[in-house]
Amino acid sequence: MAKTYTIIRTSIFTFLQNFQHFTSTPSLLAFPFAVSTLLSQSLISSSNIFPLIHARLTSLFLASGFPPSSELFAILNLKLTQTILGFLFVLPFTLSSLLISKASIIRALHNKQEKNHKFSSWIAIFNPLLVTQLCNSLVILSANATSFCIIVISFNVLDVLGLSSPKSILLLSAIGVVIYSIILANAYIICNLSLIISGTEKHGGFISILKACVLIRGRNGTALSLAVPINLAFAAIEALFQYRVVRAYNRAMAIDSSMVLEGMFIAYLYAILIVLDTIVGCLFLKSCKSDYQIDQDEIYSHQIEIQERDGKSFAKVKALEYLP
Repeated sequence: MAKTYTIIRTSIFTFLQNFQHFTSTPSLLAFPFAVSTLLSQSLISSSNIFPLIHARLTSLFLASGFPPSSELFAILNLKLTQTILGFLFVLPFTLSSLLISKASIIRALHNKQEKNHKFSSWIAIFNPLLVTQLCNSLVILSANATSFCIIVISFNVLDVLGLSSPKSILLLSAIGVVIYSIILANAYIICNLSLIISGTEKHGGFISILKACVLIRGRNGTALSLAVPINLAFAAIEALFQYRVVRAYNRAMAIDSSMVLEGMFIAYLYAILIVLDTIVGCLFLKSCKSDYQIDQDEIYSHQIEIQERDGKSFAKVKALEYLP
């Protein structure tokens, strides 16, 4: 918890220290993504394709042996439908607005000694971020598919053993929700960290995801404790948008200037939170690399001590390979 508090405090200090820069260019670049994310929840529910995707997933779940009486059935079906449609709706803005904004933030933190941050200096890392984001999409898809397979196999095993009572289904549904949440949470954390690695090293793809998996090993608790408050803040802003803008529109069935201005202000707050989240990710990556270097130094010293304790006249130590 102490390290989490230190990272959050340092992130806020860094944000306030460069307040004019972070609240202008990166926030405005992330603004289209913020607007699309906030609008996606309302547009998805009212779209004609929503019932179609929902019905297809229902048929898939029933064919795989998922018990319809399970509470997890309805929750997972609805959540996956919203996730698929939301992903498709926001994807163009994710691959453009969000990645360009993250590139500007990463470059600004990487070269914070420079006073002028030219456009060409941080747009060059856009391609590695783009490749990594596409790979991240495959990782998230694989995580959802893996969770789905584990839950389905569990329900089928339960049915074969003759333990398909309502209490057993309820218990397994609760366990399934926990497993699904843990898998997805770790997948999202690794994907976010891999984007930061791609921006700092200018190399994208699955190699960045593998490096993120290595660096985060043993630090999952810190990563989760950093992700929880940020995601709660995102959820609070989304709820505020639904309450102040969407609710007002559903009542009046018309759009006025005050509603538009309020919606733009909430979207701007969402964009600023994206900036702060990226800063937290950069500082967490720095902390992970520092801890990894210390761990490897301890292993190196331990190997030398063992060889000296054996009374050997010379020491031959295997070279350790460090992550950049």
